[in-house]
Amino acid sequence: MAFLWQSLQLSSVPLQMLFYINGVYYIFYFLATLAMIVYKSQVFSYPDDFLIPDLVLLFLMAILEVLQLYLGSKGNLTEEEAPLGLSVAITVGSVLLSVYFLVWQTYVLRADVVINAVLLCAHGLEAALKVVAIAAFVS
Repeated sequence: MAFLWQSLQLSSVPLQMLFYINGVYYIFYFLATLAMIVYKSQVFSYPDDFLIPDLVLLFLMAILEVLQLYLGSKGNLTEEEAPLGLSVAITVGSVLLSVYFLVWQTYVLRADVVINAVLLCAHGLEAALKVVAIAAFVS
């Protein structure tokens, strides 16, 4: 009789690993997107009316990313539904901003398409794992 009680751990290890990977990837994404915006503003006739909004949206996206990663990680580790649910809601905002940088920004380079596609796939997988974790916490 080695164990008198069994600890039931509901937090998701794959989700926690994905939070870490997405955090590292987002740093790359942010720096690459910032560099491409600077590049496009120097090489192409980037309208000044669109340069500042693109930069503001990129920094807003960074804030949303930090919030959703923090709340998601906290919710997963403490096995609470509310922070994870809020993280899912914030992920929707990040996805919309990623779609903006993929489709609607002034100039879209092939590199923009690749890094945004990877980010959107990561957000989709992360959202699915969050929903599964929330379902495990509720039951």
